[in-house]
Amino acid sequence: MKKLAVAILIVLATACSGDGGQEPEEQPDSALRRGTAIVETDDGAVLLRVEIADTPESREKGLMGRENLDDDEGMVFLFFEETSGGFWMKNTLIPLSIAFFGQDGRILEILDMEPCEEDPCPIYDPGLTYRGAVEMDRGAFDRLGIEVGDEIRVSP
Repeated sequence: MKKLAVAILIVLATACSGDGGQEPEEQPDSALRRGTAIVETDDGAVLLRVEIADTPESREKGLMGRENLDDDEGMVFLFFEETSGGFWMKNTLIPLSIAFFGQDGRILEILDMEPCEEDPCPIYDPGLTYRGAVEMDRGAFDRLGIEVGDEIRVSP
């Protein structure tokens, strides 16, 4: 009888463990909010699909480890106050372009950046204060006709 009671307890403990003895599922590569960015250019509006990095952790990770981006896809980095300083490409696998924009949404500077696997990695600094930045596949801003002075609006 004792053996039966122990066996029942073992079955119950396994059933109540929550994972059924399986490995926990990994989180998706990106748990970031998705949204859109509309850029008003001289030739009309351009719609971008973006992931929104608006926390210190999400901004720090950025596009590290990504192997590709679609032509209209990117990541927007939002700051809740004017900020300065640059971005780096540590552990980023693909070349990117970055457009820095001010509080009014005007694009202030666009820089091209190269992947970097080991320190020291260069810092890509626009040399001005900004409120946000959008990273896309290198050359995407040129291909889409997006230039300094264009206006960007981000919507979650």
